[in-house]
Amino acid sequence: MGSASLDERREMGRAARAVAPRSSHAEWVTRDGRTDPIAVIDGQNHSRLAFLVPVRHQRMGANPFAFYRGAAAIMAGDLASTPASGLTVQLGGDAHLSNFGAYASPERHLVVDANDFDETLRGPWEWDLKRLATSFTIAGQYLGLPAEVTRRATARVTRSYRQAMAEYAEMGFLDLWYQTLRVEDLTTTAGVTAEELAMRIERFQRRAMHRTSLQAVGKLTEIVDGQPRIAHRPPVLFSLRDAPLGYDQDVLREVTLSAFADYLDTLDDARHHLVARYEVMDIGVKVVGVGSVGTRCLILLLRGRDEHDPLLLQAKEAGPSVLEAHLDPSPYPNHGQRVVEGQRLVQAQSDPFLGWTSEHIGGHHYYVRQLRDWKGTVDIEGTTPDQLSFYAHLCGRILARGHARSGDPVAISSYLGRGATFDQAITAFAEAYAAQNLEDYERFREAIASGRLPVTVETTDLGGSR
Repeated sequence: MGSASLDERREMGRAARAVAPRSSHAEWVTRDGRTDPIAVIDGQNHSRLAFLVPVRHQRMGANPFAFYRGAAAIMAGDLASTPASGLTVQLGGDAHLSNFGAYASPERHLVVDANDFDETLRGPWEWDLKRLATSFTIAGQYLGLPAEVTRRATARVTRSYRQAMAEYAEMGFLDLWYQTLRVEDLTTTAGVTAEELAMRIERFQRRAMHRTSLQAVGKLTEIVDGQPRIAHRPPVLFSLRDAPLGYDQDVLREVTLSAFADYLDTLDDARHHLVARYEVMDIGVKVVGVGSVGTRCLILLLRGRDEHDPLLLQAKEAGPSVLEAHLDPSPYPNHGQRVVEGQRLVQAQSDPFLGWTSEHIGGHHYYVRQLRDWKGTVDIEGTTPDQLSFYAHLCGRILARGHARSGDPVAISSYLGRGATFDQAITAFAEAYAAQNLEDYERFREAIASGRLPVTVETTDLGGSR
């Protein structure tokens, strides 16, 4: 934005329509030379823990929506060939509907925001919006909703984004920066005040506030020789003492504790002091999510005052963003720092324990966060048309706020305009790309059936993606 006036910023947005007409965003045609999607997935597997790769395939193979969740790298390559206005923001990078949810703010409010930034990078704002809108189309199809119902929910994502961006374009910088959406605000956010919605929000809030470190400790640990340890439930959960990582366990623990000390140095002094008071009791591996399966994801069990004062931290491997093959690379030397700084820029309120580190055996980068702190997610199973539409409105608004914080809301809003031209274009794109995703999913299932991609059937549900 620099020193440009409001009029100049508005004109910048209008001029971008000549670069990429709003109607042009409806286009999706499989281009010649498109990389084989199975090769993209298999290529990612080479940097992952081999014994967990079959778990990833199993989770992605569950249905077309699960496949889409794990196919961010495929879609990144496809989005690189689509029109873009030239206006950039800090992208979440994997903005599907399951990557939005609730968590506790430092002030102990339950806030709603985007919650996954593994792929964050600066780039065209349209990429996030197209991935988010398409996720609603695929979800509606998976739920068996009528095509028109699914189409309306998808269009509502973009309409909500466009209308929210117009609001943010009128705000001062500080007013925008302090914008936060709390769970208790949801009944008025979309003009919905129905009694059923109020009851659902209350239940959602109650469940989310129950999901704490203490609850997670009870679920993810066991007592061994009188001491709490990470439970042994392979292949999705186990202590480092049982990890088939090919390293001497004493060396591995020493390296991990050294990386933990480096993480402390990325916190401000007050939080460094707080976390350093805890004692590390055990370190384990916990499989998370869908697309992240196979990356090195550790959990650290810490004890504070006594066994009733636990803290669970997650150290999640951060490699290059899937967007980096198509955009400028990250300016940060550590990809964990890339994730943390991107999250802080986009989220209104972030986990106070966010930090980053690296380990010195393989040079892998990590970001660190609290494993569970009032975690609330939306399960699409059984979602009704009204619920899907409301959630579409919510996600579109949240995405717009993150983009407005990190980009130029005046220029983006001017580009979008007040009419439904852009909404219709993105809805058409989402339907076309959902068909592409289904085709890729069928090829993925064929690769599993042929033995090209191995699978492992899980028998333990440890709950959630974090």
